[in-house]
Amino acid sequence: MKILSIGNSFSLDAQRYLHRLAKKEGVNLKTVNLFIGGCPLRKHYVNMLNDSASYSLWFNGEGTGFFVSLRQALTSDEWDVITLQQASTLSANYDSYQPYLSELAKYIRKYCPKAKIYIHETWAYENGCARLEELGYHSSREMYENIKKSYQRAVEEIQADGLIPSGRAMLRASETGLKKAHADTFHASIGAGRYLLALTWYKTLTGRDIAQNSFDELEEEITNEEREIVINAAEYAVKSLG
Repeated sequence: MKILSIGNSFSLDAQRYLHRLAKKEGVNLKTVNLFIGGCPLRKHYVNMLNDSASYSLWFNGEGTGFFVSLRQALTSDEWDVITLQQASTLSANYDSYQPYLSELAKYIRKYCPKAKIYIHETWAYENGCARLEELGYHSSREMYENIKKSYQRAVEEIQADGLIPSGRAMLRASETGLKKAHADTFHASIGAGRYLLALTWYKTLTGRDIAQNSFDELEEEITNEEREIVINAAEYAVKSLG
């Protein structure tokens, strides 16, 4: 399976372990992330119009040093899955999604008509995070409820093929005992957080069992208890999609 993400640091977090986790399970995933820090849908749209080679290309979770345009990335391979997402600060505000999301979806379908489009549901900031208050929220759950509504609407409006529920996986892990889901109150933590995201993507896109996942190439150690919380949270999030 070949996966291309048009995203930012949140998709970078999600893909960091994804290729290696799948490989350890005997599954070959090619994962490519088009990275611009904090990039919102509007900027992706402007880059699309300008055919701007401003994306740092990450391959199988590693930086390459190359820069490409959306068109170059889309036409570089026959992608199975292409993901879109809003920047985290705007994810709860659906007014910020359009018309950019729909135009990007049209562009993807023009160059990659056989690819499935998935919406990557980003996550809420950590409880106590100053950014929560700046956005007018009192808790992660409050922010996530608006994020959830926005991403569900996004799926419906562009008739996406699916949703990757990273947001609900992160919230579930935090609410069931994971003390370090976030690294800096908004990005995913290097060990447990990124592992959780990889499991959520892997389960969503392949449908394979993760109950006994033993991937251990994490850049920050986690305990057996944390591993259990993370696996359960990923399973819960994917099952919640129905």
